[in-house]
Amino acid sequence: MFQTFDKRSPHARKLWMALLARSPQALLDAALAEHTHTQPQWLRRPETGLMMVQGRVGGTGERFNLGEVTVTRCALRLHTAASDAPVGVSYVLGRNHHQAQLAAVADALLQDPAQHAALEASLLTPLREHLQAQHAARHARAQTTKVDFLTVAREAGGDDEGDEA
Repeated sequence: MFQTFDKRSPHARKLWMALLARSPQALLDAALAEHTHTQPQWLRRPETGLMMVQGRVGGTGERFNLGEVTVTRCALRLHTAASDAPVGVSYVLGRNHHQAQLAAVADALLQDPAQHAALEASLLTPLREHLQAQHAARHARAQTTKVDFLTVAREAGGDDEGDEA
């Protein structure tokens, strides 16, 4: 069972779906303002539920259930002249139904080759830049709390080698 969204590289779609899932609603609203006027054909209206999140110690250890997170998902088909209109789906953290709808609309539009290049420039590139800036700010904030224990030991006068006579 192959859907219309399988025509493109699954790797490319995986990348833009990851961006759309983490994107803030304000950026989606601004980029998709002209595309939100039409009512989509709902395949699955936005619904909120819980999803189990797994973790690994150190990123490589055994998996364990970390806890549950709230996720909103939806699936829609945009009304277009084409008979094989693309299906847009989205999963976003939280309870924001409008954000899930916008992400699904963006997914459907990005599958249209005629609109993909324009949306790449107006939506995906700003989203990448925003998320990279967020990551850099979070990394810089974490670096301010970093402690170099080797330096602390030297500064504290931890030179115990001369005491062993």
